[in-house]
Amino acid sequence: MFVVFEGGDGAGKSTQVRRLADWLAARGQRVLLTHEPGDTELGQQIRRIVLDPGTGEVDLRAEALLIAADKAQHLAQVVRPALADGTVVVCDRYIDSMIAYQGAGRGLGADQVAGLVDWATDGLRPDLTVLLDVDPDEAVHRKESKDRLEGLGVEFHARVRAAFLELAAADPDRYLVLPARRSRDEIAAAVAERVAGSLSVPRGTLGP
Repeated sequence: MFVVFEGGDGAGKSTQVRRLADWLAARGQRVLLTHEPGDTELGQQIRRIVLDPGTGEVDLRAEALLIAADKAQHLAQVVRPALADGTVVVCDRYIDSMIAYQGAGRGLGADQVAGLVDWATDGLRPDLTVLLDVDPDEAVHRKESKDRLEGLGVEFHARVRAAFLELAAADPDRYLVLPARRSRDEIAAAVAERVAGSLSVPRGTLGP
């Protein structure tokens, strides 16, 4: 099973990724916890280039191509081998982030970026995408230290949020949309219940 967590900056994805991985491991599942961009040696270099404010100006298409390259390498080196081995892969960000940030946020066009990311990933889609929905005013806008994308302003992040919600609405069976400002335990329980049904693992205590 391939489970992805998506959402705006500051939504709490990293916390819920770890909690789901721990919950699955406690129930005897082999689990790989991973993230994009940057969970390969090549990806680390791409992440630094894309997110470091010190990089300076980067052409928007160049930025999209760099992120697509990270995804291609990540799938080839990390995700596909794990899935082929029967491991549950839990990933912090995947294709929706690129469509939302570069397609909608950057204005490159969601359809155009979706085509690029589909090619880069050879069409691999998650079995479940958990979208943690958060108002940018309550998350990234309040962060004091911001990377290149986090510092692009509330309007940019509002477009990103709208794109995430549009993607979820277009394929509701594959998404679980949760308010990011619910308690961590409530979110973890909702995710665990959905994943337990898909994997047929004992629910036990749903909150990891």
